[in-house]
Amino acid sequence: MTLIKQLSPQDEFTGYYLLRELAIKQTNGNPPKDYFDIVLGDSSGQLSAKFWDVSTTDKETFFPMALVKVRGIAHLYREKLQIKITKIRLVNDSDGVSLTDYIRSAPIRPVDLVHTIKAAAADIVDSEVSAIVAFCIGKVEDKLMHYPAAKTHHHAYFAGLAYHMVRMLEIGEFLCRQRPFLNPDLIKAGIILHDIAKPEEMISEFGVVSDYSVQGKLIGHISLAANWITEAAIRCGIPLESEKVLNLQHLVLSHHNLGEWGSPVQPQTAEAVALHHIDAMDAKLQMVEDALDTTPETEEWTPFIRGLENKAVYRTKL
Repeated sequence: MTLIKQLSPQDEFTGYYLLRELAIKQTNGNPPKDYFDIVLGDSSGQLSAKFWDVSTTDKETFFPMALVKVRGIAHLYREKLQIKITKIRLVNDSDGVSLTDYIRSAPIRPVDLVHTIKAAAADIVDSEVSAIVAFCIGKVEDKLMHYPAAKTHHHAYFAGLAYHMVRMLEIGEFLCRQRPFLNPDLIKAGIILHDIAKPEEMISEFGVVSDYSVQGKLIGHISLAANWITEAAIRCGIPLESEKVLNLQHLVLSHHNLGEWGSPVQPQTAEAVALHHIDAMDAKLQMVEDALDTTPETEEWTPFIRGLENKAVYRTKL
């Protein structure tokens, strides 16, 4: 079995992979011919692939999130590694492989991640803030066990959202010790709430996002979470104009920092400034870590990372 991370140009290989994405496209020939534009994935990463001369039967057989056995050749296309598939079939029972073996997942058990998040919420001293956070967690607790934090940018794998929150909580705890003027309750609450509505924004199976939901497209996770805070306050009998509700809503609404990044307001409290940078730090460092982990160790540079302004990262050797 050849892992995607292990592939190099001109490698001929056979292995089992997940069809993370599949689209039917046409060549520019006369007449045009159908082909599959595919993203193959396994636990080590993913790669773009092409399967040419697609038949009618092929189009009825293969679909996204299917496990397949592939024979192919790795090659460079526009300086990026790509796969030319020479043979493909669906996995059958005799292959003895399972879907969960071919998806990326957080390095910590999902049940432990969710336990940590709920413990942090329970550790919030202010009872009203704690109640609002607990209400919002309750809306998506089951989905926190497996949802990614994003479709492609960062923590885009099984239980990635919960892993993102836990890593942010660790950074937040350190910052509150280093900067005592920060309110620990608001930092914990902001970290837990900032992406809490992501599971309602995306359609995901086994940590792979296939599309955005109608709510995700029309409203988005930031506005959804702000609405949940309002709903929680009403349920808990907390005045909507209270400082606590306003602070929590501001944390969520401003955490992307800029309008072009999705935030209707910029951070204007100490905790909101901290939350934005905690979020950005964890997301960007995870992009780097994931790129290094999924790039063959023989390669000095990772592929270009979109979330890092399309810059590649050099693998230091010290």
